[in-house]
Amino acid sequence: MEVLAFVGPSGTGKSHHASLVAYETQADLIVDDGLVIRDGRIVAGKSAKREATRVGALRAAFFVDPEHARQAAAKIRELAPERVLVLATSTGMADRICRTLGLPLPQEYISIEQVASAEEIRLALRARRQEGKHVIPAPTFEVKKGFSGYLVDPLRFLFRPRQAPEPARLVVEKSVVRPTYSSLGKFFISQAVVVAIAARACREVEGVARVVRARVDLKPEGVVVNIDLALRRSPGLAHTMPAVQEKVADTLEYMTALNVLGINVCARRLVVEG
Repeated sequence: MEVLAFVGPSGTGKSHHASLVAYETQADLIVDDGLVIRDGRIVAGKSAKREATRVGALRAAFFVDPEHARQAAAKIRELAPERVLVLATSTGMADRICRTLGLPLPQEYISIEQVASAEEIRLALRARRQEGKHVIPAPTFEVKKGFSGYLVDPLRFLFRPRQAPEPARLVVEKSVVRPTYSSLGKFFISQAVVVAIAARACREVEGVARVVRARVDLKPEGVVVNIDLALRRSPGLAHTMPAVQEKVADTLEYMTALNVLGINVCARRLVVEG
């Protein structure tokens, strides 16, 4: 197994350029901020960007927690990659991550200046300092599993690898998040608000007379909503329940950015008009 290190100060755009560097160096895995990523999928680890404080973020990025390190190392051994790309703020950090995960020390250190222009680095630093934006080199549907309740925006772009012929283009999707330790502060979504949004969405579905009861189970990875309904007797009654599930899920994801794990709907009463 070979290890390459992609190094540069925090906020200079390493995660943004990680997919390009991995492609050009033929790296099978990316280790970035506590995550192990393969082919755009998060296969192990927990993101440092999910931590509530900067100290917690540093501990996650260095795999300080023994269980976190054990799981990540076990997955890397299981996948048996030929080449791993480790992102770090310095060569010392890269070496420490490799030792913690039982990886060989990097054979090559690639600096952000070798990949990004001075203007690109300047823009990345501004986005980090002024807007609190962080990039995760994985698609949004992958990132939302571990960032329920966070505003996660997709970022797609085209790039042409330097070694590829002129017509070759690759489409890469990344995700932009704002961690809770951002200087812009943090926000919380109360259970009462989630219940209110779910109930309002139910009442917008034709065939729903009223919401009898709504309960929300908030979990770190997402939310499960349990709803008891009173339905109007109508010819389209069989289609009302699936319509409620779809409406509530879409509304919650749009308004709260929560990862909806399940919508359980139960018809408790049948209302006959007149």
